[in-house]
Amino acid sequence: MDEKPQIHASADEQAFDLFYRRKFGVLAGYLPKESKYIGKWLSDTVGRALAAAEGLSLDELKPTVRAMQSWLDHTPAMKALVEEMIREGVEVHKQYEPKAKYTVDSIETWLWSMNYIIQNAPPYEPEVPHSAFPMSGLFVYMMWTQAGIVVFKNADFNRRLTAILDTWCEYLDSPESLNVITTGKGGWLSEASYIKNDLDQFVTEEQKSLPHWGYTSFNDFFHRQIIKITRPVDGMTGDVDNPQVITSANDGTVYRIARDVKREDCFDCKSQNYSLVNMLDHSKYIDRFVGGDVVQTFLSGNNYHRWWSPISGTVREARVVPGFMFSELYDEGFDPSAGTYSQGYEANVNTRGLVFIESDDPAIGMVCVIPIGITEISSINIQVKAGDRVQKGEELGWFSYGGSSMCLVFQPGAIEQFTIVNPLPDVNSDNGPFIRVGGQIAIAKAGKG
Repeated sequence: MDEKPQIHASADEQAFDLFYRRKFGVLAGYLPKESKYIGKWLSDTVGRALAAAEGLSLDELKPTVRAMQSWLDHTPAMKALVEEMIREGVEVHKQYEPKAKYTVDSIETWLWSMNYIIQNAPPYEPEVPHSAFPMSGLFVYMMWTQAGIVVFKNADFNRRLTAILDTWCEYLDSPESLNVITTGKGGWLSEASYIKNDLDQFVTEEQKSLPHWGYTSFNDFFHRQIIKITRPVDGMTGDVDNPQVITSANDGTVYRIARDVKREDCFDCKSQNYSLVNMLDHSKYIDRFVGGDVVQTFLSGNNYHRWWSPISGTVREARVVPGFMFSELYDEGFDPSAGTYSQGYEANVNTRGLVFIESDDPAIGMVCVIPIGITEISSINIQVKAGDRVQKGEELGWFSYGGSSMCLVFQPGAIEQFTIVNPLPDVNSDNGPFIRVGGQIAIAKAGKG
């Protein structure tokens, strides 16, 4: 059987499930272990959204969702494209869950579903981990369609979708979202979550005596601080830094190590190359990285969501680049994990941060830290600015919600040897090693003298 069966050609369900279970989204906790639950989850969510909307008019949508609806009504060509995306998505959904009671079958259903999602914090459901990422679940069948590929690359559409996600982020930042940060059923502090999410690395016994264990919102829980002793910084002895030890900026799984990266390359093709002009958003520092190296890693939903500096040095530039959120590479085929197959491509086009750090060691030169948003996890918070001095292991920022992807870009000749394993070439398999934030990933070349 083909290693990567297209969904419409997968007659052998057992073989497809075996293929499906190897995917990043399953192993990282974005998706349930059995593919059939994706369709059921969406059906249940749409059903709840429609029940909540019963008796309401579209005028009662949340303002940002209402703005999307109004824009579509005044943009007939785009509205027709969204309608086509939804129709194509229904066909994909039916192949997963042919007996689903509910599906996203119209723009109105789609709007009410978004409206419902942004007024609720996801509960902890160990049997259905995809429930933690409801926008991905809502869009997963639409993303890999001929119309969806166009829709999710449209700048005006993305601006309005960003506004909707910002509304949701405001809710997840509020005390109202604490209704799922509890020890009861569906709570992220429950015994099952405590074990699954390694909360012993984040929560002290003293914290457990506080209401909601001291967390002030859903997002406060998700970008929780780790107990520092669980993540030592390699190459640091007190305040003394061994600059040859390059450390990981995040907890995660190695996705790819690429060497001799080009200034410009084809990133929207099957190989998902890195194109520095695109990755670095035409930064004035691009030429310093041509021919250098890129390490990309993937953060799962239960990883530590903050990122640290991989070297000591001075921040030269720090900014967020607005980009795509739900766009994926069509050549990769249907992606039930809503975008994790396309991480190389997404490093070039998605919403991402750029933090350029000049090393204290001229042999290393400059390193660029690139946190990348995927789907609803596109809220990137950078807490350093140009001119700041940072020490290896010092916090640079965080993702507001869940896991995502991260790239480190090195100048040519800076790295003597990577001390982590490059995964096998099947970019859709989770065969890379786990790395911890602050752990060594490479040895830099020794400076002169």
